[in-house]
Amino acid sequence: MVKNENILSFPGFSKRADALDALRGIAVLAMVLSGTIARKTLPAWMYHAQLPPPAHAFNDKLPGLTWVDLVFPFFLFAMGAAIPLALSRRIAKGWDLKKVILSILQRGFLLGSFAIFLQHIRPSVINPEASIPQKWWMALFGFLILFLMYVRWPQKWSVWRRTSLTLAAWSAGIGFVSNIKYPNGVGFLVSRSDIILMVLANMALFGSLIWLFTRSNTWLRVGILGFVFAMRLASRTDGWIKLIWFYSPEPAIFQFDYWKYLFIVIPGTIVGDLLCRWIQNYSPEDARDANWKTPRYFSVMILMFAVNLVLLAGLQARLVWQTSLATLVLCLCGWILLRNPGNVTENLLNRLYKWGFYWLALGLFFEPYEGGIKKDSATMSYFFVTAGMAIFMLIALTVIIDVFHKKRWLQLFIDNGLNPMIGYAGFANIVWPILVLTGWEPQIIEMTSTSPFLGFLRGFGYTAIVALIVVVFTRFKLFLRT
Repeated sequence: MVKNENILSFPGFSKRADALDALRGIAVLAMVLSGTIARKTLPAWMYHAQLPPPAHAFNDKLPGLTWVDLVFPFFLFAMGAAIPLALSRRIAKGWDLKKVILSILQRGFLLGSFAIFLQHIRPSVINPEASIPQKWWMALFGFLILFLMYVRWPQKWSVWRRTSLTLAAWSAGIGFVSNIKYPNGVGFLVSRSDIILMVLANMALFGSLIWLFTRSNTWLRVGILGFVFAMRLASRTDGWIKLIWFYSPEPAIFQFDYWKYLFIVIPGTIVGDLLCRWIQNYSPEDARDANWKTPRYFSVMILMFAVNLVLLAGLQARLVWQTSLATLVLCLCGWILLRNPGNVTENLLNRLYKWGFYWLALGLFFEPYEGGIKKDSATMSYFFVTAGMAIFMLIALTVIIDVFHKKRWLQLFIDNGLNPMIGYAGFANIVWPILVLTGWEPQIIEMTSTSPFLGFLRGFGYTAIVALIVVVFTRFKLFLRT
């Protein structure tokens, strides 16, 4: 999730995996939207399947899949796909194994510490009372410190200057959160962390290490999932596996249970390998060798979106066998459309499709297991179905950007995907405090509480503001090192 992790450079030509950046940007902005739309007034498919309106009481027995449930796995998948791109670039530069491992550990630390610091400066954590203006100023100031702690300073600056500024920011950040008086009377706590970011930190660490030692053997990497699956099953029965699975010196930082998300991250690394080879073999003249015509590409793009929509509507409505059958028919059409690839881009799409179909079919076969597809507690069906859906979305985005050359249509998402942590923190620590301190928030809420559509429109507007803020940071090349 750093600026250059999706790029490999070669003499005379360079190319980015822009579709992967767009996928990550879509996930981040969807995360913001899902957290800012009005509660209680919208239909159930606008919220997590296990948190239906109007009460939004968590029900772990309620199966289903909504677009909100796709946000986290799409983000995880994009992170997994970026791992081979980032580490292959370092290996190509001549980094030895120790240096690569050190960079992996550093990234895990940066993401983990980001999760802890961000949670300490969220306004709702500083004080749940909305009427206290001090907390909103603290949230804004906290974001400024966080930005200085993690910003990637210009490379043209001296190492001494960059290091000094970073150390000063970290010292200020530690001092800032250590002196906040939280409502429960307890100050800084390592256990006070953002769970989503902490899972990402764990997956960045373990997913990267697994890829590093299996980068020449994809099937060994897939085989590791078998051991994780075995541990997950055995953890439900008393014994030594259960003791290991649920043991942790600090559960808020590490749990073996987090390894279940490798079922999304490892498929992502396989896609990342395919993207690496595509970038290595791609050339501007690639289109000359194409076997497929424009209508065929367009059909592929529409089909990828259609499969995902069918899955969302059908699995949420609990029309499981009908959805599985419809998906199979659509996927057979895709098999025909993506056969006989010619150039390297068509070969990429063909191989992506085969992997996407495999994970999707595996997830649908798992659907009855564990009471149906659920995000919380996540089921095997959820992992594999969402991994397959992420691949299909990536195919559609690749067609738009790299075949139709309509990158500008998705530039907003690409810019947000290049700088995701600004977007992740942007609403709670930039937009929300400004709205409250200026007195605009009560007026906005009053104007948008009269209908479900306006409630959605409010969240859409907030998301658009966050997206534009991220674009400004990205265009000025202000990236966070996470």
